[in-house]
Amino acid sequence: MRERAQRILRIPEIPGGPDGRRMLWINLVDKIGSGLWLSVTALYFVVVAGLDTGRTGLLLGLGGVAGIAGAPLAGRLADRLPLTRVLFAVQVIRAASGLLLLVAHGFWQLLPLVALGSLGERSASVLTKLFAARVAGKDRPRYQAVQRTVVNLGYTIGGLAASAALAVGTTAVYRVLLLGDGLSFVLVALMVARCAEPPSATRTVVAHTASPAGTRPVEPPSAANPWRDAGYLGYAALDSVMFLYGCALTVGLPLWIVTRTTAPHGLAAAIFVINTVLVVLLQVRLARYGSSARLAADSLRQVAVWFVLSCAATAVAVLHARWAATVAVVAAAVAFTVVEMIQSAVSWELSVCLAPAQAQGNYVGVHGLAQSTSRCVGPLLLTSVVIAAGPAGWIGLGILLAGAALLQRHLVLRRLDRHPPAVAEAPLSVAPITVGEQ
Repeated sequence: MRERAQRILRIPEIPGGPDGRRMLWINLVDKIGSGLWLSVTALYFVVVAGLDTGRTGLLLGLGGVAGIAGAPLAGRLADRLPLTRVLFAVQVIRAASGLLLLVAHGFWQLLPLVALGSLGERSASVLTKLFAARVAGKDRPRYQAVQRTVVNLGYTIGGLAASAALAVGTTAVYRVLLLGDGLSFVLVALMVARCAEPPSATRTVVAHTASPAGTRPVEPPSAANPWRDAGYLGYAALDSVMFLYGCALTVGLPLWIVTRTTAPHGLAAAIFVINTVLVVLLQVRLARYGSSARLAADSLRQVAVWFVLSCAATAVAVLHARWAATVAVVAAAVAFTVVEMIQSAVSWELSVCLAPAQAQGNYVGVHGLAQSTSRCVGPLLLTSVVIAAGPAGWIGLGILLAGAALLQRHLVLRRLDRHPPAVAEAPLSVAPITVGEQ
């Protein structure tokens, strides 16, 4: 009956089974809580904690640097310990850091808590990605698209709730929002505790049955080291360059609107609405660009084109006519969002497919450094170089991003050619052997 209703209503089956669906709910609750806090983070430290803007910026900057270590650390642990237990511990850490912020005072008390929260946030991102890859198998591109849609919905709900609460404007409201963020991680931890452990090539256990005489139990495969894999490191480094589109959309374009164009300043907020609506409507459809490793690599050509278009539209927004500037800004927001949707599907698939099955967590954790690095470097690069150089700066950024996409395509295809197609395209989230629990 349920399947018939889905066919009639054209509702796609969500990959991953019950735990896959449960993880989507976990992501929704997580991002609603995060949306409550991200909207008021800087304001909280100024209004409630009493820091000036300079110390607030330093606090958030140092906390972000600490978060860089979260991705590789979480990936390494996920290859050695049950993933759900690691994710549960990370969510408990995030809850503790958020709730303790309510009673912390002064820069030096706040700094370790902000750093711990940043570390937990980046760790949870990698662990959630690994969980999805393992439960969804070959359907991971479609699952990733659904998950990104859910994430955007969560951020939107949390952000709207925070905006409504801020209309009151009291310090108590800021504390309530932070409390909601911390409690959301408590709820997420409880939900994670109910998830079954997904299959993994690194969690090989010995069967109950006796081994034949003269044989030894099956040993786990030896883990490869991503730090010695120049090909994967090169792929991840180029991804860190391409992830600059995120800062271009969230930092560069709003500042460009306000400081260099005649477009209405309200568009600086409207671009986030445009981004969210388009992701919710189109992300699942555009998941096809990452449906296999080779298709994902070929899709990098489209990514390169959209990089050029998005940056060119931003540069053109300096036109004096208000209507022309407005059209250019909206076009840039749409183009950057298309880049986000295609590149995220491509990056998701390649980061998993290019990793050896026995070290998937370790590799994906190292790949997580790409986005973390872009978050740290991006704002400074956009404000000090790109915007300072005017329209030429945006054209140069578009050329840089497009060049990185085309070079990455070349490197990925060369790496895939070194392996048989069955290996290159295999769903690495499924363990190659099955043995019983000891």
